[in-house]
Amino acid sequence: MNGETRRRPDERIQPARVVAFEVMSSVSTEDAYANLLLPGAITAAGLDRADAALATELCYGTLRMRGYYDRVISIAANRAVESIDPTVLDILRLGAHQILGMRVADHAAVNESVALARRYASRSAVGFTNGVLRGITRRSPDEWLRDVSAAAQDVDERRAVLASHPEWVVRAFRRALAAEGREGELDDLLEADNRAPAVNFAALPGLVPLPTDATRNRFSPVGFTGDGGDPERAVTASGGRIRVQDEGSQLVALALTRARPIASGEQWLDMCAGPGGKTAILAAEALASGAAVTANELVPARAELVRRAVAAVPLDVPVTESDGTTIGAASPARFDRVLLDAPCTGLGALRRRPEARWRKEPRDVPELADLQARLLDSAIAATKPGGLVAYVTCSPHLAETRAVVATAVRRSGGRVTEIDAGAVLRDIAGDGLDLGGDDSRSSAQLWPHRHATDAMFLALLAVEA
Repeated sequence: MNGETRRRPDERIQPARVVAFEVMSSVSTEDAYANLLLPGAITAAGLDRADAALATELCYGTLRMRGYYDRVISIAANRAVESIDPTVLDILRLGAHQILGMRVADHAAVNESVALARRYASRSAVGFTNGVLRGITRRSPDEWLRDVSAAAQDVDERRAVLASHPEWVVRAFRRALAAEGREGELDDLLEADNRAPAVNFAALPGLVPLPTDATRNRFSPVGFTGDGGDPERAVTASGGRIRVQDEGSQLVALALTRARPIASGEQWLDMCAGPGGKTAILAAEALASGAAVTANELVPARAELVRRAVAAVPLDVPVTESDGTTIGAASPARFDRVLLDAPCTGLGALRRRPEARWRKEPRDVPELADLQARLLDSAIAATKPGGLVAYVTCSPHLAETRAVVATAVRRSGGRVTEIDAGAVLRDIAGDGLDLGGDDSRSSAQLWPHRHATDAMFLALLAVEA
């Protein structure tokens, strides 16, 4: 053991690295979400702007590229990562990201990782961590790419490992792009998933103007990006009338309200409303047009988030906590417009929730698709004749998108038809919104690589009058 691994147990570790590691550890051991934990951890540690940025890149960058780093670690350690203690493995992943994915000096990446091992792991883990990470430093990033690529068994595995996505997700993305005649964009999509997205805001329409110094979104008329400062400051200063929200989420909410003229007195429902960002847009649009909005969210904690979200809008928005699959039977033909932002795999938001790609499995899809189908049937039943349903998922997986919609339309026996969601979105966003080359479909799919949004899917269903 060299002198670098004999430092005192109370040696100081850079706080940004401590924050990143502790958040990653919670993600690994407690199924926590980094985007929910990290901001509070940064605040609690009192990190300045530079250290906060470092902690964010360390945490999110490592989680995004975890699959690739695991292959590197398994080669360097000469053992499967499943046999490595989870705490030590997270330390090794963090060190690998600094060595291979950041401009951190090798000695600093190794020494700080060894210090983390000394603080959080066993004595034997210190030497193991030092040995594995020093082994990684002996090859260049390009050499590791070559070696990891050569170890792959086939093209799908190679693409999945190098882009750090599960193979089944890569295949699902390929099929969804192929449905648009755009399979050649697969590598661009995977690369976009591994880039940190800009913080995007929505200014609730009719309640607050877009800041004059903001960079307006390409497509959403109510969206803009910030200056890189603390986003919560803008939200708080506006009294919640400015919100952090992906541009794609804004567009699908606006599609429901702007697909056709609004009649005063219309009744709208947001069926699966948590955490409430889309509900707030619906409420602002309803306030301006004389409509009413009801929100529903089954999970009490998420229902409370909806109440907070709509508090910025001077409109009474009741928030119920019912099972969405029962609403159609309980309130048949009650609503003029229904937004169903259905629970899904979340594969469309991997830029923002990098750990999500490692939590879902192919067997999750059929169960979710069944729930989505039952929710959509309920949404249709709750819609008045002549009304409109927006079916939305933050996933491009065909089993969660086109298949669910096609089944609902077929089951309706001609009572429900799709209207051109792409045309509605282009009316809102402008003709520059490229939605792919398949003109035979009515639904619309947004993409990170093409639109710089989450991969939001939208179908608009008209209920026969």
